[in-house]
Amino acid sequence: MTNILRFIQVFALGTWVGSIFYFSAAVAPGAFRTLSNPDQAGAVVQFTLGRLHMLGVVAAVLYLFASVALAQSFKGLVRPAAMGVVLMLLLTLASQRLVTPKLAALRTRMGSVAVTPVNDPLRVEFNRLHRISVNLEGSVLLIGFAALFLTVRDLTKFSAN
Repeated sequence: MTNILRFIQVFALGTWVGSIFYFSAAVAPGAFRTLSNPDQAGAVVQFTLGRLHMLGVVAAVLYLFASVALAQSFKGLVRPAAMGVVLMLLLTLASQRLVTPKLAALRTRMGSVAVTPVNDPLRVEFNRLHRISVNLEGSVLLIGFAALFLTVRDLTKFSAN
């Protein structure tokens, strides 16, 4: 059972981190490079980011469940990797529940982000929130790399004993 729980941890966190990396390196830039309309590209990015966040929530729950089960207590949540996953989850929820809806509302109000002047107050606010969104996602990715490293390091430590 221990091996299954460890697999769940690595698979869940690896899938989440890999998905963020792929989204950042391929999906978002690819949408803006290949679609002829930046507003359509933004819609694709918004859609995929929503799915990425859902995947992150599921991955976090699986990881944390496995952490508790491995420790046979809630003390499994105070290990550094698990605390990193909790932080990743909180940042993801903040992005999905606080930032993304505001960005969507601003997109609707502007009609087109691409044609809205950069000094328009709606566009200024959109750009500010977009930077926050990018920073949140980048933070989740970096914490995810650290949590994945710590998880794998813990696995090798256990197998050496």
